[in-house]
Amino acid sequence: MTQTIPVGTIQEKLYIQTGVIVVSGRKKSFDEDTALNAAMAVFWQKGYVGATLMDLTTRMGINKPSMYSAFGNKEALFVKATQCYIDTKMKPHMALLLEEGVAFKQRLKNHMLSIVSMQCDPQHAMGCYLALCQSELISGDIPEQAEQILKEADLMPSKLYTELFKNDAESIALGLNKNAESNGLSIYTLLKGTAAMARSGIDKSQLEYSIDSIIAGISLH
Repeated sequence: MTQTIPVGTIQEKLYIQTGVIVVSGRKKSFDEDTALNAAMAVFWQKGYVGATLMDLTTRMGINKPSMYSAFGNKEALFVKATQCYIDTKMKPHMALLLEEGVAFKQRLKNHMLSIVSMQCDPQHAMGCYLALCQSELISGDIPEQAEQILKEADLMPSKLYTELFKNDAESIALGLNKNAESNGLSIYTLLKGTAAMARSGIDKSQLEYSIDSIIAGISLH
């Protein structure tokens, strides 16, 4: 069971010596949402394995005891940061696929352009948070709960793409429902590829050209 010890300025020293989470009982002096977004930025840049506690707490502007008190250990923080990414970054892109009054081809294109724009946005790390961290799963160094949320997030887009191709009226009229799973996999494969290329510094305009190519490739003329 986690112990809490009310101490003052020696919190971090006691934590380092004993490994016990120390809580002072004073009101938090930081905004949890701001700190969580800062942690998300670190994981986005360095992945789960590459992000150290020092990287995280420095970017979050808090000490280790405060991090543990508010978010739990590194794994728990990662799970929260990943869910934050899904809710604030991933879901708005997905909503474009279901936008009413927009043609099927344009919905797909808007969705992919939105993702590529985010992948190339210099305001945060290039590429995709999820693609980067999912690539670390093969190492075996990702703990269980972190691995679970990454695998669940990986299934979400391909499932949505497949259901879209299978059930959308325009897709059915175009005959794209017959290869719904393959078409969905093509879209997802492209976007994982653009994430890697964006991280390598490839210009957005070059990646946007690949979107037109994939749309043509699945016979959306």
